[in-house]
Amino acid sequence: MNHFWNDDRTLAQTDPEYIELFSRFAYDEVVHEPEANDPKLGEADRCLAIIASIIGAQGMDAFEMMLPIAYQAGVTSVQLKEVVYQATPYAGFAHALPYLKKLNDFLNAENVAMPLPGQATVADDERMARGEQVEIRLFGDVMKDFHRKGPEDTRHINAWLTDACFGDYYTRGGLTLAQREMVTFCLLVAQGGCEAQVRAHIQANLRLGNGEHFLIAVVSQCLPYIGYPRALNAIACIRAAIGERGEDDGMPAAHEPDTDRVDA
Repeated sequence: MNHFWNDDRTLAQTDPEYIELFSRFAYDEVVHEPEANDPKLGEADRCLAIIASIIGAQGMDAFEMMLPIAYQAGVTSVQLKEVVYQATPYAGFAHALPYLKKLNDFLNAENVAMPLPGQATVADDERMARGEQVEIRLFGDVMKDFHRKGPEDTRHINAWLTDACFGDYYTRGGLTLAQREMVTFCLLVAQGGCEAQVRAHIQANLRLGNGEHFLIAVVSQCLPYIGYPRALNAIACIRAAIGERGEDDGMPAAHEPDTDRVDA
C-alpha cells in the first residue's frame, strides 16, 4: 500500500510557501525590527522567552524545532531544564511532562550526561520561609503571611503557592530571578485566559528591572509563535500595569491580591 505522506519529507518540500511566509516574518522582520528588540534581551534570553511561550501554547513540534536553535544561541542544558521545571506550577504537570521527555531526548542525542547538577537550594523545612521571601521580593509587603490569609476553604492553596510554587521552584538555580520571572510571564501570556496572573507578574518583572520596553520586546519576539490575539492581550496588560504602577505613590497595585483571590 502506497502512502501519500512520507515522514522523511520536510515542510520545505511539502509547504515551501508556508515556510517562506513564516521564516521571512519570524526570522527576519521580527528579529530585525528595532522596536521589537531591547538591548537587555540578548539572543539566549530571547530563546528562553520563545521556548517558554511555546510550552505555554502547547506547541511540541515548535519546541523540538527551537531546542537546537537555543543551544546554538548559548542557552545551557540547565537553563532549558529550568524553563520546563518552571512550567510545572504554571501550566501543570500534565502539560510540562511531555516537554521534559522531549528535552531529555534532545539532551541524550547531544550526549549530555544526566541527571544534570542539582539546582535545589532550599531544605524541606525552609520552603515556606524562603517562598515568602521570594513573594515579598516580587510582589511587595502585601505578601507577608499570605499563606495564612483568605477564606479558610482555599487558604491551603495560598500555602501551596508560598511553599511549593515560590519556595520550591523560584529558589532554584540555573536561571536568575529576573529570567525566571520573564519565563513565567511568557508561560502565562501564551496560555491565554490568565490576565489577572499576567498583570501580577508584569509588576513582578518591573520590580526586578524588566521594564516596559523589555516586556514589549519579549512579547514581540514571541508573537510569531503564540499569535496576535494573545500578544495584543499581553501588551494591553503591560499598559494597564504601567498605569497602575503610577498610582499609590509609585507602589505597584496589580500584584497586590485581594485576600480572597490568588494571583500566582
